[in-house]
Amino acid sequence: MRYFKWGVARLILEPEVCPDIIPMWIEGNDQIMHESRTWPRFVPRVSKKCGVWFGENVGGDGNTVFHELRKKWQKLVANSMSKNEEEMEVGVLNNELKYGKEAIELREECTRQIRGEILKIRRLRGLPDEDPKDGLVGTWREEGRKREGKMEDGSWVKDT
Repeated sequence: MRYFKWGVARLILEPEVCPDIIPMWIEGNDQIMHESRTWPRFVPRVSKKCGVWFGENVGGDGNTVFHELRKKWQKLVANSMSKNEEEMEVGVLNNELKYGKEAIELREECTRQIRGEILKIRRLRGLPDEDPKDGLVGTWREEGRKREGKMEDGSWVKDT
């Protein structure tokens, strides 16, 4: 499983109320329709098994690590707003919240935590742990500018 992009962290950190966060693991979709299948075999395979497993809610009203991360984010936003007199629109971030070291670290930690919750479900399925470096952005930077298709590690990537 590749690293999670920061949009995942923004969906968790930025709303006024902590959203319900239900981690899920999907298994077998590559058997139904692998990304390498092209014309004329683009039709999904039938009679293949696919499963979806859900974890417990790790957001919402409970007191979880995501609530602590959200408090840090809200403090960071308040500090940024006190320096900047201009009101920001919803969903728009200033440069400090986009590129500031603390903001970047907070988003990375949030995506690491949600990824960890999904990996717990993977373990419950009896699947082996993956290589810890697979979840790091730096691991994927080494593959160069190739954005789609079969990667050097054998994984498939497609931006949609």
